[in-house]
Amino acid sequence: MDFSFTQEQKRLRQEVRDFLEDEVGRRLWKPSCDAWIQGHNPAFTKRVAQRGWIGLTWPREYGGHERSFLDRLIVTEEMLRYGAPAACHWFSDRQIGGSILSYGSEEQKREFLPKIVRGDIYVGLGMSEPESGSDLASLKMRATEEDEVYVVNGQKTWTSGASFINYVNLFARTDSDAPKHRGISEFIVPMDLPGISRIPMIDITGTEAWNDLFFDNVRVPKKYLIGQKNTGFYHVVEQLAYERGGMERLMGNYPLFDALVTFIKETKRNGRTLSQDTRIRHKLAQLQVEFEVGRLLMYKVAAVMDAGRPPTVEAAMSKSYATAFEQRLANTAMDILGPYGLLLGDSKFVPFEGLASHSYLASKGYSLQAGSREILKNIIATRGLGLPTS
Repeated sequence: MDFSFTQEQKRLRQEVRDFLEDEVGRRLWKPSCDAWIQGHNPAFTKRVAQRGWIGLTWPREYGGHERSFLDRLIVTEEMLRYGAPAACHWFSDRQIGGSILSYGSEEQKREFLPKIVRGDIYVGLGMSEPESGSDLASLKMRATEEDEVYVVNGQKTWTSGASFINYVNLFARTDSDAPKHRGISEFIVPMDLPGISRIPMIDITGTEAWNDLFFDNVRVPKKYLIGQKNTGFYHVVEQLAYERGGMERLMGNYPLFDALVTFIKETKRNGRTLSQDTRIRHKLAQLQVEFEVGRLLMYKVAAVMDAGRPPTVEAAMSKSYATAFEQRLANTAMDILGPYGLLLGDSKFVPFEGLASHSYLASKGYSLQAGSREILKNIIATRGLGLPTS
């Protein structure tokens, strides 16, 4: 099997690297862990849009560039490698725009996709609900049809980027009598509609990447329904395949990995660099091998998408593997740094600006985001291996 890249893809990768090197060199932002979800930087998103790197796979008639998912993964990989602050456009580009492209009306495609490509609007995810866990089919938010609107009531939790988004990609129950998988619809809802409120969720790292959203008799015009009524669950299954197969599940903390390697090469203990310590060398070698395996799994997902089918099983495999890797990376960093790894970014003694402590604290939730490991293993068992469900 040929894993090499074309000359055009190599040029694309170098172009992205040169752009990011220039950005970092001019100190327009600092590389950070989890920047794809916590790095809210509208100016950066605009500069990325001007380069043509948002909506890379979408049709040109909607502002896209009709390139491959492999090309898009190359851009994504480099963004994550540098810890670039891409949160403003991440979810729209990764999955929501694709859902509009697959299921939306022509009017919706022409209204939303060019704006996403230009970096003019930001869209967040309105999926999770309290007490629903990873079972999206159990959601309780109601959208009741009335004349020309749907009246929405309920609560969403873990809403990504709700502090700065213009729209929320909302999944709500539109038929309470239908089987739970068949009574859900998908909407794209303007955040400025009356009746929407939010409460920030400050996580253990001290950042506000998520929010609780509340909908109190919010009147959503029917033009914001994506696809057919009561088909939203099937849309979200496809969305989650794209979400779970994203390189961010492997490289969200790559700036820590890179800093750790440099630290080990340069730091001395008892007159010898840490890289000469056999135990530490083995730990880093193991991480590097695991990283390369995870990277190939991600490129397998892109290849499946280029072949024209949702990567449901492949994405479940890659996400389950990748989040375990990121947790091992955080644990290894803390083990090597010892007590210094506990320090936060404002301490004068903290190694590489607190990336280790941030990663360690955040890593506890990685195996839950976008589906727990148990859910992913069930997908692999039933859809990949054909095992019975009971």
